[in-house]
Amino acid sequence: MIHVDRTGVKVVAALAMAFAIAAGGWFSANAADADEDIWPALQKDLFGDRTVVEDPSTVVLEAPYRAEDAALVPLLVRIPASAAASVTKLSLVIDKNPAPLVADFTFGPAAGKGERTLETRVRVDMYSNVRAIVETADGKLHMATKFVKAAGGCSAPALKDTDAALADAGKMQIKLLADGGGQREAQLRIRHPQYSGLQLNQATGYYIPAKFLRVIDVQRGGDRVFRMEGGISLSENPNIRFTYAGGGDETLKVVAEDTDGRTFTGSATPKGS
Repeated sequence: MIHVDRTGVKVVAALAMAFAIAAGGWFSANAADADEDIWPALQKDLFGDRTVVEDPSTVVLEAPYRAEDAALVPLLVRIPASAAASVTKLSLVIDKNPAPLVADFTFGPAAGKGERTLETRVRVDMYSNVRAIVETADGKLHMATKFVKAAGGCSAPALKDTDAALADAGKMQIKLLADGGGQREAQLRIRHPQYSGLQLNQATGYYIPAKFLRVIDVQRGGDRVFRMEGGISLSENPNIRFTYAGGGDETLKVVAEDTDGRTFTGSATPKGS
């Protein structure tokens, strides 16, 4: 049985040695066989008895069939303009990850009504289906699925030593990109090691405690674009490229919080504003 806990602390049973996952994460306590279809149980844990339907007219997911780097797997979600106005939430799920629920993105009025896109990078721990599931205002759930061949992404070594990585945590870069058709585009990069709790400290030989960005809130002129609630499956140094609606105040403001309770902020205003 797969269990996904959106709020509590779980223990990783997939490894010979167990170690704690920080409070606020999501965790699958089952070391499932690679060929086992765990989606029915996972779907029930995530969405209860609600029906999730494959629907390419509402959501499209682009992902590599074979990833070059399991710790940095690019995903691109497209929500057509015909559906965008009614989409209130996006969930990214990787079935076979220790923490299957990558993140929930709850959209606000500044997300816009034109074609909506969101691109980010994730960790994939073993060959798995990856899913983008959107919820519409009527409560219905629509899904796109891709199979990705990748392994070891959640336990891949950290890129920097822990002290240096934590010292840099929270530094942001916000780029305002394309502007067309009433929709804007921006790219947000946040320095953060996104420790999964499954990575060894190469110097000490001990596992690094899980520390990751729990919330990222993006607003334009005081109106929310999206609020992300994420876990360990989002890649190190999160990179999110997204569309949003233009408005009178074009300033983008970002507030992020990690599992240690540290808060980070950043903003960007178009040139000439």
